[in-house]
Amino acid sequence: MPELAEVYTVKEVLKKQVLHKRIKNIKILYGKIIENDIEDFKNKLIGTEFIDIKQRAKYLVFETKDYFLISHLRMEGKYFVKDKDAKLEKHDHIIFELDDCLLIYNDTRKFGRMKLIDKDEYNDYFANIGPDANTDVKPQYLYDKIQNKRIPIKGLLLDQSYIAGLGNIYADEVLYEAKLRPNVLGCNLDLKDCENILKGAKKVLNSAIEHKGTTIRSYTSSLGVKGEYQNYLHVHTKEVCKCGNKITKEKICGRTSYYCDKCQKAK
Repeated sequence: MPELAEVYTVKEVLKKQVLHKRIKNIKILYGKIIENDIEDFKNKLIGTEFIDIKQRAKYLVFETKDYFLISHLRMEGKYFVKDKDAKLEKHDHIIFELDDCLLIYNDTRKFGRMKLIDKDEYNDYFANIGPDANTDVKPQYLYDKIQNKRIPIKGLLLDQSYIAGLGNIYADEVLYEAKLRPNVLGCNLDLKDCENILKGAKKVLNSAIEHKGTTIRSYTSSLGVKGEYQNYLHVHTKEVCKCGNKITKEKICGRTSYYCDKCQKAK
């Protein structure tokens, strides 16, 4: 699943390719991706243009004059920008016909979702999503959120209501930076641990953004971008830590987790 760094990268590339181009038509080949009434969705967007594209947590936010189009890529969602006469592929589900190109949403598993909202609904839409993990989150905020949680910190970091944008890959890397094992319970962490987690989150995500994300499985060069952060991972999918210790691979909160039991503390 694309995480914050991958969604940010997609946003940056799309901004260079599709902004300020009129939407002439929209073809919807798999209607379940759209959470609005399909005809209303089309009527409100056709004839307008995307004036900006934002990233919030793991969401892409396409902005028009009057609306926000919220797009969540889920497991396998990808965007392609192609010539107007390009042949459609098997898993192309939503096609925005722009002035001089096609913006195509492709999704092998069909899990992705889009929703068009009024601009005044934006804050309500993201009300249950925590602050992005690479922003200036205060350690006290995270400590207050998790101090009573008898849940492994790996699971808490994957829960987007605490801090947002971390998935399986970056949660492992953040906990490596924080020197904490992913199975440590949230209630056993102190304020300094929370500070280290947030410092690690900013370091990992900003570096991943710099390297255009991590290309593992579902995140590919669909927009001509190949992530390189997989070359800088310390524990996720690794067999040996740089300290020489064997990496532990363990199922935690239903997700395969990687950590070094020498570099990362059990509390």
